[in-house]
Amino acid sequence: MNPTHREPWIRIARRDSIAAWHGWLIRLAGLLLALLVSAVVIYLIVRLNPIKVYSAMFEGNFGTNRRMWVTFRDIAMLLCIGIGLAPAFKMRFWNIGAEGQVLVGGIATAAVMIYCGKFMPTWALLIASLLASLVAGAVWGGIPAAFKARYGTNETLFTLMMNYVAIQLTSYFVAVWENPFGSNTVGIINQRTQTGWFPPLLGQKYMLNVLLVLVLTVAMFVYLRYSKHGYEIAVVGESNKTARYIGISVKRVLIRTMMLSGAVCGLAGFIAVAGASHTISTSTAGGSGFTAIIVAWLAKFNTFVMVLVAGLLVFLEKGAIQIASQYNLNDYASQMITGIILFFILGSEFFTRYRVIFRGRKGGR
Repeated sequence: MNPTHREPWIRIARRDSIAAWHGWLIRLAGLLLALLVSAVVIYLIVRLNPIKVYSAMFEGNFGTNRRMWVTFRDIAMLLCIGIGLAPAFKMRFWNIGAEGQVLVGGIATAAVMIYCGKFMPTWALLIASLLASLVAGAVWGGIPAAFKARYGTNETLFTLMMNYVAIQLTSYFVAVWENPFGSNTVGIINQRTQTGWFPPLLGQKYMLNVLLVLVLTVAMFVYLRYSKHGYEIAVVGESNKTARYIGISVKRVLIRTMMLSGAVCGLAGFIAVAGASHTISTSTAGGSGFTAIIVAWLAKFNTFVMVLVAGLLVFLEKGAIQIASQYNLNDYASQMITGIILFFILGSEFFTRYRVIFRGRKGGR
């Protein structure tokens, strides 16, 4: 007796392609569904009006001029790191070491501000700090790339372990530069003279932070999309064998691209120290190196889309803090809302790559 084959009620199939508008429609549906589910959870757990809670989240980000610019500052920081990860990820080099690259860039910036701040004007100090952070980040990114190219080491573990080396290196320099002595902190560098600090532009303290990252956003988009190097990165990311066949030196592209990735992350350290906190500590990166992985991945390495993703993540983080303080909620309740929204946003990416096919239907959604 021949067994009969029964078609499953539901199947998942990979999409060959998807129109851009269709993909964005799926993402928008995921966001709206996330807000709806979060509203239900908010009401069931804390008996609060969800609209008021969402208003509080907006208030936490844009309620005052200072809050708004702090939000823009944090978006710029997260976006800068995401931009740094984009070329490495597009090449399929899993750079998990952005946190460490930011820290060494911050160490280099702090060193220039501390040792050269007494005899260099601010404009020269900013240029020197910028160059030092780029070099430090490039070296930190180039080390795992060189080992990968020469010995075939695992870049995920290598870059991750270098984060811990950078943390210990930062702790060492904090001990060397501690001010006042015995405080185990560096304190505000050049607090009296403010040499090496980003100057205000148009009356805004963080305007230069935002402008630098916006320029970088455009530059990296053009580099990856239209330059010869960007083409080589894409080919190496698709297939090393194909790259070698058409004459591309995979090792050279690997090292060059990771040095660029590390340099941009080092630049984020420069922005954090010279343009925001004016100090250095093990928390200077603040976990942004790992959050930026989500930014780069969700945006599919498109730096313009990264602006939206980074903005959403910062909005959720600050909004969670605001509703926790405004409604006397513990961190778990506010983070639950953030988690639900992120879950649906990440889940919507699944449906941009795969379609659901029900029994008896040829197509799918």
